Amino acid sequence: MSLNDLINHTSEWLKGSGPNSHIVMSSRVRLARNLEGIPFPNRANKKESQNVLKSVKEAILSIDSLKDALFLELEQVDSVDKQFLIERHLMSHEHALKPNNKALVVSNDEVVSIMINEEDHLRIQVMRSGFDLDESWRIIDNLDDELAKSLNFAFLSEWGYLTACPTNTGTALRGSVMLHLPALVMTKQINKILAAIAKLSFTTRGLYGEGTQASGNFFQISNQVSLGHSETEIFENLKGLIRQVIEQEEQARQALILQSREIVEDRVWRAYGTLRSSYIISSEETTELLSMVRLGSDLGIVKDIDRTFINELFIITQPAHLQKREGNKLSSSERDYKRASLIRSKLGGK
Repeated sequence: MSLNDLINHTSEWLKGSGPNSHIVMSSRVRLARNLEGIPFPNRANKKESQNVLKSVKEAILSIDSLKDALFLELEQVDSVDKQFLIERHLMSHEHALKPNNKALVVSNDEVVSIMINEEDHLRIQVMRSGFDLDESWRIIDNLDDELAKSLNFAFLSEWGYLTACPTNTGTALRGSVMLHLPALVMTKQINKILAAIAKLSFTTRGLYGEGTQASGNFFQISNQVSLGHSETEIFENLKGLIRQVIEQEEQARQALILQSREIVEDRVWRAYGTLRSSYIISSEETTELLSMVRLGSDLGIVKDIDRTFINELFIITQPAHLQKREGNKLSSSERDYKRASLIRSKLGGK
C-alpha cells in the first residue's frame, strides 16, 4: 500500500457501522510510550531521535499484523500529504511540524496508526467505527504487548509509564469518542452538557482533536487524566459518560421530531438543496450542511443517502483530499469551486 492508495480507500472509522453509529462516528484509544534511558523527543538530540526511529521501526516490522503497513518518514512527505494524513485522523498537527527523525505507521485498514517521535517516542492509536472502545482497547493492548517484546518502555512501579506530559503518566491511556450531537445544539442544551462533562474531569474537543473547535456539531470527548486510574476505571467512566450523552441526544432528537418536525425538515432539505446546487462552497460550510443532512438521514427524512456516504463526503471535501484527487495544489478559491463540483456530482446535482 502506498500513500496515494489511501485516497480510494474508506477508513474503517468512516464506515458508519458499529454500536450507536447514528450518534457515535468513531472510537479511538491511544497509548503513549517512551523508550527507557532516552530523553523525551523535545529533549533528545539528533542521534538519540535517530536511534528511537531505528529501534521502533525494527520492532514494528517484527509484528505480523504490521508487516505490510505503510511506513512514512515525514521528512519525505510534502505539506499536502501531511495535511491529508491529518484530515484522515492518522496523525496530529504537532507531528507534522519539524519532521526531522519523525515517522508515521499506518495499517492497511487504517485501524492502527503509530506516530514516532511526536510528543512521546511512540503515540499508538486504534480507531474504529461506532461506539466500540472495548474492541479498540483489545487491539491496542495486544499491539502494546507485541512491541514490548522488542522495546524497553520507560516505567516506574510508583508512577506507571513515563510520558512527556504529566497528565498522561500512569497508564498513558487516552480513550476518545467522536459524537454527532446536532439535536443538543439545536435545542440549546449543548453548553450545559459540556460544562457538566468538564466538571467530571473529561475534556471536549472538535473534529480534529486537541486545539480545534467543534464544527459540524461533532464533539470529541476523552479522559483528561490517566495517573492513578486503571485502564478498566478509565474505560468504565468514559463509557458511562458517553451512554448518558447518547441518551440525551436521542431524547433531543425525539423532542425535535415531535415538537418541531417542520423546522427540522426545512433545515435538512435547505442543507441538501444548497449542497446539490452550490458552485462555490467552503469546507466550513460543507461540514455544517453535511451535519444537517446526516441528521436527516438518521431521522429518516432523507431516504436515499446512507451514513457511510455522508461520512465519506465529510473527509473527501477537506482541502488536502481535494488536492490529492486533483493531483496538484489548489488555491483556496479553486478548492471552493472543486469542492462544490465534487459534491454536486456525488449528490446528483446540476
